[in-house]
Amino acid sequence: MTRKIYNCENGCAVESTLQIISGRWKSVILYHLMFDGELRYNELQKFIPGITRRMVSLQLKDLETDGLIYRKVVQEKPLQVVYGMTNYGNSLKNIIELLYHWGEDFNHKNAGKLEEESLTGY
Repeated sequence: MTRKIYNCENGCAVESTLQIISGRWKSVILYHLMFDGELRYNELQKFIPGITRRMVSLQLKDLETDGLIYRKVVQEKPLQVVYGMTNYGNSLKNIIELLYHWGEDFNHKNAGKLEEESLTGY
């Protein structure tokens, strides 16, 4: 998938930011790497119920390509790969933390009212 990176006036910067961290999983992955520290691939998958192995892999590649996270091979037996935040990625910490707090407040206000959408019958 090809992404557009916008370089224009008023509002496009918001669109660019959302394009980098949007999607169902990227901001969640960033949250865990920011607040739980370096994590192995399997640890990340355990933190995020419902995500497939393929999606974890794709999202990690995108985040690494964008310079937000790093991938490090630990020379132990067996070899381990860990992921962590770059300094550039950590510049999003306040944004991710605000998203977390807003979501907590929203979930609290709507407790018992939220259900997963069912797409059956469409």
